[in-house]
Amino acid sequence: MTLSAENILLLGSILLFISIIASKTSFKFGIPTLILFLIVGMLAGSEGPGGIYFNDPKIAQFMGVVALTFILFSGGLETKLESIRPVLKNGIALSTIGVLLTAVIVGLFTSYVLNFTIIEGMLLGAIVSSTDAAAVFSILRTRNIGLKGTLRPLLEFESASNDPMAFFLTISFIELVNHPETSIVLLIPKFLQGMILGALCGFGAGKLMVIIVNKINLDVAGLYPVLVMSLIFFVFSFTDTIGGNGFLAVYGAAIVLGNSSLIHKKSLIKFFDGMAWLMQIVMFLALGLLVFPSKITPILGEGIIISLFLILVARPIAVFLMLLRASDLNFRKKLFISWVGLRGAAPIVFATYPLIAGVHYADTIFNIVFFISVSSVVLQGSTLSLMAKWLHVSVPEVVKRKFPIDLELKENTKSEILEIDIPKNSESVGKRVVQLNLPKTAFIVLIHRQDKYLTPGGETEIQENDHLLILAENKESIQLIFESLGVKHQ
Repeated sequence: MTLSAENILLLGSILLFISIIASKTSFKFGIPTLILFLIVGMLAGSEGPGGIYFNDPKIAQFMGVVALTFILFSGGLETKLESIRPVLKNGIALSTIGVLLTAVIVGLFTSYVLNFTIIEGMLLGAIVSSTDAAAVFSILRTRNIGLKGTLRPLLEFESASNDPMAFFLTISFIELVNHPETSIVLLIPKFLQGMILGALCGFGAGKLMVIIVNKINLDVAGLYPVLVMSLIFFVFSFTDTIGGNGFLAVYGAAIVLGNSSLIHKKSLIKFFDGMAWLMQIVMFLALGLLVFPSKITPILGEGIIISLFLILVARPIAVFLMLLRASDLNFRKKLFISWVGLRGAAPIVFATYPLIAGVHYADTIFNIVFFISVSSVVLQGSTLSLMAKWLHVSVPEVVKRKFPIDLELKENTKSEILEIDIPKNSESVGKRVVQLNLPKTAFIVLIHRQDKYLTPGGETEIQENDHLLILAENKESIQLIFESLGVKHQ
């Protein structure tokens, strides 16, 4: 079936619906949601039952760039500065030099396995050198994996910030493949220009977006997300036009926006979270349609070898070298970081660039990258929880969202809302609320108990497995609250 204006909306709505319904069963079978989106796309493709013929890498690339822009913006919008400050140094090391090391190691190995030239091998290595923000955000957040210390913010920051480096390397090696006379030394100033302009544009655009959103005073609240969307596209395209890295600029602007006082902030976060999910689905569906399974089979052996080498050798080497002086990260934590080297849609999108540029072996590169990405999400994505427990870097999920209410504290308030589970061995079990010795600045607002919601009084007895909603007037009392309840504060 050939896509046309008459059937694209019908087919698109059906594929979206099937993908969303399929995602509900993903956790039951331990399959990452993003893989289901790819499978739906492949089944709907020209070699699947759907029979939809789609073989336009330019359209797929455009959709991928738009999707990555939304995904990075949504991730940046929900990133708190206080969470990334402790991991900034390590995160930048992983997302720059770490990506370069991964590209070089995989590139050299690939040139040997596939009989590519060194530069052609480096091109493939560059394409798969970064972890995928969509995959990392999706799996870590939807599976509610509790991690010790700064592991979670480090992994999320790395995955969101390393695409610019991988993108630059990909474009650079395409240039070197097509024009061997080009000196790699000449590309270094271009890299510095892209990163510096990207960072400056991101910071400046973020500050400008805050002023615009707060001062424009639109009559219709629903137009604010549309306004921000227009600014996102402008930031990306303007930065790219002047030679900066658009992905870095969008992510930086989102961090500035998310950490500023902003009207309609919560509705904006919800809107772009939904848009990020929509873009993930659309991106994976399109990439699933683009791939031809019959072309994957001939490179299956090489794909498995390169994929395992990337997961078990190249990524760990890069991680351990970059985190050599990270005293707060022990061997187990570094090993877990290396395991969360998820490759997803971003490398597949980057793999469309050699196709469009007419690079020799571009089809082989695309199919191998596709296989590496899928195998990475399946193998690593489905075992993250198990690996976290095995390496003892996971923590019990003390804070969970069970209350069917949506509370939002005003900007700059010092108060905190906590949701705390009472474990069986807690010393607070059997005590009345009045006996808990809670700080005077803290109040138990609601108790969730066996599918019922109770309004507590002083005589209400705390029971095991109770889930408490607590309002604290300041952050300083949080530790005292946990101590009073006999619950370990992670």
